[in-house]
Amino acid sequence: MKGSTVPVRLVITVQANPGKGPELAHAMKAYCLSAGQEPGCEQFELFHSAHDPDKMVVLELWADEAALEAHAVRTAANPPTIAPGLRASGGREDYVFERTP
Repeated sequence: MKGSTVPVRLVITVQANPGKGPELAHAMKAYCLSAGQEPGCEQFELFHSAHDPDKMVVLELWADEAALEAHAVRTAANPPTIAPGLRASGGREDYVFERTP
């Protein structure tokens, strides 16, 4: 994938500490809005589970690997501020985006 010019989809699962889902979602809102305005970002949205208020998924779509790497550099230089005790865990999966007809 390194150096790829195809769109890259990220699916990031975020698990809040028990009872902290709404508070974590609120804390992530500004970061999601800001990241969504970055060059090459086609989607950066937070989705709450319909069944577990403490589980969320962030869906990101980047125009290409270079746009994602630039985002990673910006994020490392200015990480989002999330209060301790809100986020329990999370994980990232990368997907190649192929539009279906």
